[in-house]
Amino acid sequence: MTATSSTAAPTSVTPLGRQRRLGSLGPVGLVLAGGISVQFGGALAVTLMPRAGAPGVVTLRLLAAAIVLLLVCRPRLRGHSRADWGTVIAFGIAMGAMNGLFYEAVARIPLGPAVTLEVLGPLALSVLASRRAINALWAALALLGVFLLSGGGFGSLDPTGVGFALGAGAMWAVYILFSARTGRRFPQADGLALAMAIAAVLFLPIGIASAGPRLLDPLTIALGSAVALLSSVLPYTLELLALRRLPASTFAILMSLEPAIAATAGFLILGQSLSAAEAAAIALVIAASIGAVRTQVGRGTPRPDPAPEA
Repeated sequence: MTATSSTAAPTSVTPLGRQRRLGSLGPVGLVLAGGISVQFGGALAVTLMPRAGAPGVVTLRLLAAAIVLLLVCRPRLRGHSRADWGTVIAFGIAMGAMNGLFYEAVARIPLGPAVTLEVLGPLALSVLASRRAINALWAALALLGVFLLSGGGFGSLDPTGVGFALGAGAMWAVYILFSARTGRRFPQADGLALAMAIAAVLFLPIGIASAGPRLLDPLTIALGSAVALLSSVLPYTLELLALRRLPASTFAILMSLEPAIAATAGFLILGQSLSAAEAAAIALVIAASIGAVRTQVGRGTPRPDPAPEA
């Protein structure tokens, strides 16, 4: 993956003061904050499933997030190249597919195993994208923690749910790549807003066909909007900002923290407790993530200057 970006200076959708406060977190802090937001939003989405079903929840999440981002960012539609539009359309397709597959998975299997399976996509990306053997070691350690968190296997899970979760993981890897490219081609969060709108438009017919009038229930709309804020607007914006300063391989290994965050969210919102083995797994994935970050920082790789992608 090339370290290239757009000619526009990286900025965010927030006012200048808030942007500086977000930037002070550093790219790692932005990724962790986004992970916390998305997993607590995912736990809230599980409680919404009985009201709207998986496609309905995805539709509400994408539509509400798209409306918020379009109003805040007001992205320009002119002045973009064909390659720019191709990138943002691919980003939107990956975003919609990732969301749809994941929520179909959590409709069939528990949240923890679903996130555990999904994170295999970013872990595979970290090995493929990295040119250092040590990063493969950190990925292997995180992978061990992921399987410990799942109880050492997935034989008791619904095979369709497992397939959806693995598909979501593959689309998550694609999302990481095109999120980085979109952030480098579009100023501020314009690309994110456009991609979210594309994902919402593509998924809207599926949601209407599945949930129908249930999508118009005021409480369902309110809960879906909260899920959109926690699971889309905040984390995608934070991750887009982080990917402008963080290599895709390191970002992907940081995603191995998602099962640990999901377990915490499940405990606080869904009443799911942790076993000793699950606690050990959390320690493993945290150790792997810290090791990956320290390895990258130790290289002293400077942040690339903004430049158009070839």
